[in-house]
Order: sequence, then structure tokens, then C-alpha cells
Amino acid sequence: MNYLVAVLGDRIQAEAAYLALEKEGIKSTILGRGYKSADEFGLIDPNEEAKKQVRLMAVWLVPFGFFAGFTFSFITGLETFAWAGEIGNHIIGGLLGAVSGALGSVVSGGGVGLIIGGGDALPYRNRLDAGKYLIVVEDAENVTRQATRVLRQFDPENLQGYADTTVS
Repeated sequence: MNYLVAVLGDRIQAEAAYLALEKEGIKSTILGRGYKSADEFGLIDPNEEAKKQVRLMAVWLVPFGFFAGFTFSFITGLETFAWAGEIGNHIIGGLLGAVSGALGSVVSGGGVGLIIGGGDALPYRNRLDAGKYLIVVEDAENVTRQATRVLRQFDPENLQGYADTTVS
């Protein structure tokens, strides 16, 4: 399955492009005000996905980090904080390990993309929020090539094709 996404500036232009595609026998979907939303279409929110992944990783990495920090402190016999005593130093070592595990969950769970942004879904969502319209064509490669020729007539702000390699 291939996808073609065109970003158009206003509703009239989007409807004209939709009708031109329909005239060629190409099925498409309009996303924007008055039409399907990004969520209804299934355009994932990368921020939500990253948050879910960070939480999932934290469930495993924070306890593991605590155990690793406690064990390291116990094995090495470090007394970093004299006021805490022997057991207190091991617990502080465990807490520092848990903090390291939390940081690891952010890094390995996709939190970096959450912080600096990433993926194509977010720019498309931002354009929808800015009042733009998207025309999406989901079909075989030859159909998306034909749709590209049709959509270029409307001078879209952006025209991007994607190939879904997960579907056989």
C-alpha cells in the first residue's frame, strides 16, 4: 500500500483537488475543518505514542535501576554520605540508580523525539491546526503516481509519498 499526502491552503482548493481525483477514478480523503480529523483518519499523535513508550520503559527500568544502584553501593562499600549510615548510603545509591533508570526510559522510550519533535505526523497535525487541508490517497504505486500528476496542478504546499512496507 502506498500513501500520497498533499497539503493545500484552503477548502476550495482541497475540494477541487478531491473532485479532480474523483474524476480520474482515484479515491481520496480530505482532512481538515469540516472533514475528517487527524484522529478520525488514524494519523497517530507521535507525542502520545512517545509518552506511552516512555511509561512502559519506566516500569522496567526504574526498579532495575534501583536494584542496580543499591547493589553497586553494597558491593563497593561506598560511604558517600556519612550522615546517612551504611543502609542509608545503599538506599541513596538505589535512588540514584532509579533516577538513572528513569532517564534511560526517556532516552530509550522515544522521549528524545518527544522533546525535540520527530516524524511526519506532527508537521501534518500542525498544518491541520493552522487551518490547512490534507488530501490523502491510499492505493497502489501506479495509482499514487497518477494522483501525483493530478495534484501537482493545484500547486500544493507539500506533496509527499510514502510506502507502507509492513503490509504484504
